[in-house]
Amino acid sequence: MEDTYKDRTSLVKGAKDIAKEVKRQAVKKVNKAVDKAQDGYTQRSYSRFQDEEDDDDYYGQGGNYGVEANDDEGSSEATEGHDEDDEIYEGEYQGIPNMGQGKDDMVALGQSMRDEYKDRHELETERKADEEELAQQYELIIQECGHGRFQWALFFVLGMALMADGVEVFVVGFVLPSAETDMCIPNSGSGWLGSIVYLGMMVGAFFWGGLADKVGRRQSLLICMSVNGFFAFLSSFVQGYGFFLFCRLFSGFGIGGAMPTVFSYFSEVLAREKRGEHLSWLCMFWMIGGIYASAMAWAIIPHYGWSFSMGSAYQFHSWRVFVIVCALPCVSSVVALTFMPESPRFLLEVGKHDEAWMILKQIHDTNMRARGQPEKVFTVTRIKTPKQIDELIEIESDTGTWYRRCFVRIRTELYGVSNNIWLTFMRCFNYPVKDNTIKLTAVWFTLSFGYYGLSVWFPDVIKHLQSDEYASRVKHFRNEEVSHFVFNFTLENQIHSNGEYINDRFIMMKFKSVTFEDSLFKNCYFEDITSLNTYFRNCTFVNTTFYNTDLEQYKFVDSELINCTFFHIRTGCQISFDDDYSAYWIYFVNFLGTLAVLPGNIVSALLMDRIGRLTMLGGSMVLSGISCFFLWFGTSESMMIGMLCLYNGLTISAWNSLDVITVELYPTDRRATGFGFLNALCKAAAVLGNLIFGSLVGITKAIPILLASTVLVCGGLVGLRLPDTRTQVLM
Repeated sequence: MEDTYKDRTSLVKGAKDIAKEVKRQAVKKVNKAVDKAQDGYTQRSYSRFQDEEDDDDYYGQGGNYGVEANDDEGSSEATEGHDEDDEIYEGEYQGIPNMGQGKDDMVALGQSMRDEYKDRHELETERKADEEELAQQYELIIQECGHGRFQWALFFVLGMALMADGVEVFVVGFVLPSAETDMCIPNSGSGWLGSIVYLGMMVGAFFWGGLADKVGRRQSLLICMSVNGFFAFLSSFVQGYGFFLFCRLFSGFGIGGAMPTVFSYFSEVLAREKRGEHLSWLCMFWMIGGIYASAMAWAIIPHYGWSFSMGSAYQFHSWRVFVIVCALPCVSSVVALTFMPESPRFLLEVGKHDEAWMILKQIHDTNMRARGQPEKVFTVTRIKTPKQIDELIEIESDTGTWYRRCFVRIRTELYGVSNNIWLTFMRCFNYPVKDNTIKLTAVWFTLSFGYYGLSVWFPDVIKHLQSDEYASRVKHFRNEEVSHFVFNFTLENQIHSNGEYINDRFIMMKFKSVTFEDSLFKNCYFEDITSLNTYFRNCTFVNTTFYNTDLEQYKFVDSELINCTFFHIRTGCQISFDDDYSAYWIYFVNFLGTLAVLPGNIVSALLMDRIGRLTMLGGSMVLSGISCFFLWFGTSESMMIGMLCLYNGLTISAWNSLDVITVELYPTDRRATGFGFLNALCKAAAVLGNLIFGSLVGITKAIPILLASTVLVCGGLVGLRLPDTRTQVLM
């Protein structure tokens, strides 16, 4: 009995001991969790205090960002009492560092007010402070990543996109004369082709620039370049002038996004001391695009043999081959962009910390491997991300069918994107960037008006001078009477007035710039006739037969045809560049004018960070205005071409410095939008300049030249009032 009682007593005592031990372990675990959370909160509070007090806190001991060093060589109160199995050894993968880790474990003690209880002004104030902190830290991170293989690879990829933009501008001027002739476009509709492309580029610059601030630089650039490439290829095959205008409109709409997106993208992976120089080198690709377009036009368009036809309805002439070749830089950039990452600066701006950290690590590792230092470790452990202010959009959930829900979601997304683009654009006119936007607007408009007004329509000036010379050599034949004669040779640059042609035969002839006025053709026969700029004005045709000719009705102006017969009339306009010196001359002039900007590009790249953006911008525009003024005194083609080369070489420095200043004056959340708006304004000024200068080309050259000189000098003076961005970080 006593043994049984002792056993029971021992059992009860053992159970009590087990219960006490379980309770002790539970209390210990609770205390450890509380201590860990409290230590984490204390450390975060201390880190935030240090961030506000000391600018050097981004570098902890050992070169780490935002990491507090331990004085106890591996031991701390936070880790005291941990089991050996819970320890994390050095070098073990711990996941992507995130500034938000541990927030879920924060205790209620000392917790700040939740965001939903704050008004929008407080949230925006906090976001602004975060953005300023991020700007400083991001500059230090980019400096640690270095400048190397990654930046150069992105340089060439974005350069191809910028090259496509330069090609698009020059394609219009080169294709315009051939397209007008091929599609039989009257003079009244010839100006639409040049204007429609700039209209598309104007809308595209604003849209794609705003989209780049919402969905990302890489994504926006991929879409806009794909749109440009598709419609550029399609435009080379269409036959109708209306459809051709439609394709070139959307081609311009696509390429309009290249300029604002490319410069915003590249500037965000460059350190401050490299930004001005390398953005200027990037501008050189626009010049390369112009040289490429000029060289291809010179080599392809005048070769009439590079063409084929399918009956009289489908004509594929050499200028269409030129359009296809000019789309190749765009296609190349789209393919290369698929291998490039998004801008890490944009990802941080929208709160995607992990993705940005991975891309920055990729940049660092790529550059270090290229330098032969693969063992160098990316030491960034924490990157500041601005506070995200959610825009709540209510979507109707009870919409019945699935397709209606999809329609509502798509409609809401489209409305949200367009509304966000507009709101971002309006923020470009808020403090503190309002004054900068107004000044930049004046500089962009004046520079574009003067540059495009003289450069894009300059081929027409050369053509006008050559036309005057050609017209001065015209031969006049009056009151001639020819009968029973066979014409089988070429007639060129002639005017025949009050003539009579009786029983004559016109066989296998070419009429080039020939006009018959008040003449009589009786019992004549026309066969295998090719004509260019040939018209019969107020003429009479009696018992005349036309076989296999291109003499369509519009070439008989106020003429009377009595008992005449037409067989196998070739419809469409006939293009012939045989011995056409003017075609080669126009392409050669543009080639020289584009090549002349090479010295200006080199000088601007080397001096951008030495003499400053403002000095280069103001000085270049004033000197360009002076050189433009001297074009008034040009008395020959060679002198005009020489002055044009000087003008282009001086103007390019202003363009390069203006591009650099624009990306540096706008913060990241509005950089592409602001640049896109100014680039859209640039295209509007180009259209206005083309219309004004083009209407005065045949009348006087004094007014356009004086106007361009005046606006360039005024714009340069305004540019000197902009703030200097040479020493500031990318906000």
